[in-house]
Amino acid sequence: MVVVAVLAIVGVGLLAASLLQGGPSGTAPGFRGQLQGAGATFPYPFYSKLAAEYSKVVPGVQVNYNSIGSGGGIRQFTDKTVDFGASDAPLTGAQYSGVEGVLHVPMVIGGVVAAYNVPGLSSGLRLTGDVLARIFLGEITSWGDQDIRSLNPSLDLPDKPIVVVHRSDGSGTTFVWTQYLSTVSEAWASRVGASTSVNWPVGLGGSGNNGVAGLIQQNPYSIGYVEYTYAVLNDMTVVYLQNAAGMFVPPTAEAFSAAAEAASLSLPRGDQSWSQVSIVRALANDTRAGAAYPVTSFTYVLIYRDMSVVPGMNLDKARALVKFLWWAIHEGQSYAQPLGYVPLPSSVVTLDEATLRMVTFSGEPLL
Repeated sequence: MVVVAVLAIVGVGLLAASLLQGGPSGTAPGFRGQLQGAGATFPYPFYSKLAAEYSKVVPGVQVNYNSIGSGGGIRQFTDKTVDFGASDAPLTGAQYSGVEGVLHVPMVIGGVVAAYNVPGLSSGLRLTGDVLARIFLGEITSWGDQDIRSLNPSLDLPDKPIVVVHRSDGSGTTFVWTQYLSTVSEAWASRVGASTSVNWPVGLGGSGNNGVAGLIQQNPYSIGYVEYTYAVLNDMTVVYLQNAAGMFVPPTAEAFSAAAEAASLSLPRGDQSWSQVSIVRALANDTRAGAAYPVTSFTYVLIYRDMSVVPGMNLDKARALVKFLWWAIHEGQSYAQPLGYVPLPSSVVTLDEATLRMVTFSGEPLL
């Protein structure tokens, strides 16, 4: 077990320095073509930016990423139909045991936010985790409910039915959201639980973060959850969520960064199970983290320790993939914050470096 404290957030200068101090550089000899990945919609804006920028750095290598949800990404990864998978949820213990030689590579940090569409009501509605859980359980059904009014005495809340919106596909965003609801509500934990797919008590289902965002925008008096960048891109109104310190925190990159700094996590090696890693759980009872937004999470790339197990893979292509991932955890982190994500802390970058150095092709190291 490698103990890593998630503390200082890496700056662009440190990223460049890390890359120059012994990291691999240049292109993969002999490879020109596509690297294919699939999975989480949570990091899709970030991965799209990485792909565009990397094509300028290494013109012969094109990274294609299919944003199909974490469940689909895990399935295509385990079926070995893509070069890499992506998920906001680490593999469960059972999934990890069933996949030989899997590596988790944390790529960036982001937040899941509650977004709503109440005509005439701007961002800043204050809610607690317990009230949110009861809304998603179908126990609080009106925007005029006294428990919502008591948290927002200055707002003119309408007596209109609440339309709940959730994901319909297997989703790491759902995993992060339901893990949060499970930490703040015993009723949610016992009746629904935390997973990439759950049996929703109420509501409309949308596919992907874009699908949920669209349903919220199309349905007045609705509320749902999306990755923060989708809320920003769609100019959505968002909840200020109470954290364990009792503060109502707006979702911002700074608040996600504060969460990452406050969460001292014991992180495993890349080739070990990550099923117990959770910034959400680490912050659940931390009354000192006043500036932290409580629904904050890593998102992961999944690769095989020996890339020769992937059909159609060869040595040059495997080396090209690892070089892209190395670039992504170093120079690529400079594109995180402008998109509303948080760059990896330096300790996690170091852990990722060790993970990528484990990768082989038919036993031959790639870095």
